[in-house]
Amino acid sequence: MILSALIFILVAGGLLAWMANLWHPDSAKWVALATVGIELVLAIWLWLQSASAMALPAHGGWLAETRAEWIPRFGVSFHLAMDGISLILVVLTAFLGVVSVACSWTEIQERAGFFYLNLLWTLAGAVGVFLALDLFLFFFFWELMLVPMYFMIAIWGHENRQYASIKFFIFAEGSGLFMLVAILALVFVHYRGTGVLTFDYFELLNTAMSPSTELWIMLGFFIAFAVKAPIVPFHTWLPDAHTEAPTAGSVILAGVLLKTGTYGLLRFVVPLFPEAAGYFAPVAMALGATGVLYGAFLAFAQTDFKRLVAYTSVSHLGFAVLGIFAWNPWSLGGAVMQMIAHGISTGALFVIAGILQERTHTRDMRRFEGLWSVMPRLAAMGLFFAIAALGLPGMGNFVGEFLVLMGLYRASSVLASVAGVAFVASVVYALALVQKTFHGENTHGWQLHDLSGREMATLYSMAAITLWLGLYPQPVLDAAPNTPNSPPAIAVARHEVNAQ
Repeated sequence: MILSALIFILVAGGLLAWMANLWHPDSAKWVALATVGIELVLAIWLWLQSASAMALPAHGGWLAETRAEWIPRFGVSFHLAMDGISLILVVLTAFLGVVSVACSWTEIQERAGFFYLNLLWTLAGAVGVFLALDLFLFFFFWELMLVPMYFMIAIWGHENRQYASIKFFIFAEGSGLFMLVAILALVFVHYRGTGVLTFDYFELLNTAMSPSTELWIMLGFFIAFAVKAPIVPFHTWLPDAHTEAPTAGSVILAGVLLKTGTYGLLRFVVPLFPEAAGYFAPVAMALGATGVLYGAFLAFAQTDFKRLVAYTSVSHLGFAVLGIFAWNPWSLGGAVMQMIAHGISTGALFVIAGILQERTHTRDMRRFEGLWSVMPRLAAMGLFFAIAALGLPGMGNFVGEFLVLMGLYRASSVLASVAGVAFVASVVYALALVQKTFHGENTHGWQLHDLSGREMATLYSMAAITLWLGLYPQPVLDAAPNTPNSPPAIAVARHEVNAQ
């Protein structure tokens, strides 16, 4: 029941926030804050309860599971389960939910109740994605998180919000169509071979099919997740959506929604189609390496603060894709760490961008120079998260990228060398961000107030987590799959042990 509660709390909290706004304009944000606060407490409680058994393959066992009949005639069930990977992603979602409400505190003034309804329902859809082990239910939550995000960009976004929101929706729905076709194809292939109509993950894991059928169905899943990850060349919706979304939307997009793509590759693509994934791995890793370099070099060319950070996401999540398809203990640990560290550090950079835009009404870094003397606390946080993004040792991003490169070198030394070039490029764009935004003379005569107590609490907590990930990464690494051998068999065996 605890897993259902994690989703229900966010759905109910969204409705309450919407209704509370009718009673008092300021009450919606308090309801939203209480909702994500309860969600975070529950997620951390689950983590503490299961801290000694988080590693999925090494220790065995799902941490929690809920199963109920939903549409038995078509083999659809309400099947939720949580292992180490889904647990840390749920904790990340809840934490960034608190951050999103905090950074929207003064930014959202119009239709606040509807805004927090969409924010909380986006989070509910993401939590459902991380927990669902019935493929129909997974697709339901996948679609659930997209519609409210579209409204957040279209209603509360910036000057080009209509273009960005429509582009986001077309890419999201197009990828969803690929996923739906692939899910149905997998289910029908399984039904033809066994006579059992089911959408259950464990039932579908060992579906027998020809190599060509496996490859085509795997490509359907891969394209759907590649759009969300985002993998070049399916990334073009991302810079526009990030740039035009309100601050909370950018934080959720970078910290949570992009992770559903890499999570899908990790949870579904490789375990469901191990042979096809192995055959396709060189292509996927080549696309990942391309994204690492492309995102880094495009980030350097930007003058828009949010657009620069958006392109760094393409680069950083390229490392996660490389780690997943290299599929060895080093690279998988690095991929999971990269997903978490990127969610925190990039989310913080979007919070800083939102603070700057709220005070100056611009995102153009050419107009920001000289802010260090005006806003020293914000500038210090900007420097901290910039060096976190470039992968300085002691930060979570360094652990993730270093482990991915170590694991990737065992799979392809050439691609590891190519991805290593991104370390140099990331130093260039990170220092350019700091130089253009905070250093230099205050030639524009900015007179701005520095971070408030709420903003300091938000950014300092994100900085503390980034340091914790860099100095003590073991709890997150324990959650990653740590064996490259036959992931479907491992998952089935573990599930059978639990059932007994």
